Amino acid sequence: MTRKITRTDIRKEVMANNQLSLVKFKTDWSGTCQIIEPIYNDLAKSYKGVVSFYTMDVEAEKGIEAEYGIMELPTILFFLDGKIVDHAVGLTSRNILITKIENAIAANNNW
Repeated sequence: MTRKITRTDIRKEVMANNQLSLVKFKTDWSGTCQIIEPIYNDLAKSYKGVVSFYTMDVEAEKGIEAEYGIMELPTILFFLDGKIVDHAVGLTSRNILITKIENAIAANNNW
């Protein structure tokens, strides 16, 4: 499942996590964010225990877009060992997200 987080949670949990973590930056009113929501939730179920999935409402965390260079919503950032290793912007297909997740997992296993 996905978990709603705050700016503080990113620092405490995502940056400190040595497994792949995805953070979806969104708003509740965005149609594109609503369209990708079921895809993101399904992936969270499929990768449970392997990848951590989070969501952050950018309206609740003012200024977070500038901190992470977010220009469009939704933006999904892929974090590994405290670093951004990939991203997806806008309406991204399930297959592209799976490919990005699998590539990040494979890269982590090769270290």
